[in-house]
Amino acid sequence: MLEINNYNGALQKPVQSGFNASSTTSDVIKGIDLTGKIALVTGGNTGIGLETTRALAAAGAIVIVPARDLEKAKKNLAGIPGVELEEMDMMDSKSIDTFTKKFIASGRPLHLLINNAGIMWVPLRRDARGIESQLVTNFLAQFELVAKLWPALKLANGARVVNVSSSGHHFAPFDFGDPNFENRHYETLQGYGQSKTATILFAVELDNRGKEHNIRAYSLHPGSIGGTELGREAPLELFQKMGFVDENGLLRPEVLAKLKTIPQGAATTVWCATSPVLNSIGGVYCENVDVAFLNEGQVSHQQEHPSTPTGVRDYAVDKVSAQKLWKLAEKMSGVVFDAN
Repeated sequence: MLEINNYNGALQKPVQSGFNASSTTSDVIKGIDLTGKIALVTGGNTGIGLETTRALAAAGAIVIVPARDLEKAKKNLAGIPGVELEEMDMMDSKSIDTFTKKFIASGRPLHLLINNAGIMWVPLRRDARGIESQLVTNFLAQFELVAKLWPALKLANGARVVNVSSSGHHFAPFDFGDPNFENRHYETLQGYGQSKTATILFAVELDNRGKEHNIRAYSLHPGSIGGTELGREAPLELFQKMGFVDENGLLRPEVLAKLKTIPQGAATTVWCATSPVLNSIGGVYCENVDVAFLNEGQVSHQQEHPSTPTGVRDYAVDKVSAQKLWKLAEKMSGVVFDAN
């Protein structure tokens, strides 16, 4: 039998989904019934995570939302049916361990795991193990979460893992020589870029290892979105450097016109989690509610046109890097992830 995987971007071709950059969560979930399914959405109480929770719950799923600040989460999730709130801190591996043990002990299957939580534009911080915070939150925590919830994903017999990445992976490949900024100057966008490259590489390798258990994995760019908390710590100079705002700190009109709404921003996540079109294809990076094209460096990343597809960089779907990263993640996290 011919083995099909997305190593080196073999499957990175649009599938003509019928949706586009302006499609919303309600467009893509139409006709999908998730009754009896259990979903987990990290960062599911703010921004596009909250919209993802809302869309999956509206389609009948029970949605588990782990959160660090339970009071804030309770307030934000009020009125959404079928939501279960649990305590978990993505920066604390002991907290991830406590949460996952509790879930596994419940004996329930997990049909959808949405790795949505992420941080960006933060100063240099490290977790208790000394690992840089963007690498921990955006990648290593999701690696630990998937590894520890693996029995529940297998139990679902038809699970999907969706990693919310970003076109920000164009900022940097993964630096295997110094992923933790111990011997190089910390540049926040480099840290963000490599962490988002890591989430794509993880989906490529995870899908290849998981498909024999009927577990498929995807990564995606949600688009540039207004109204989220992602930029709350960013200094004004960063937004200016990226061309988002003018010298007075005002959002440029051409950028504003291209920003997605939150329901548009969460649409690709919900599509990756539920679309029957993806039943026989996995490990792919998606954007604007379709599979993205493979970008071998020929198209520049245009921040001034945030909804323009930019494709997935070849280094983010590289087979050797995907396999190497899995081993490194095991070493950094101390979690052996045997996907059998």
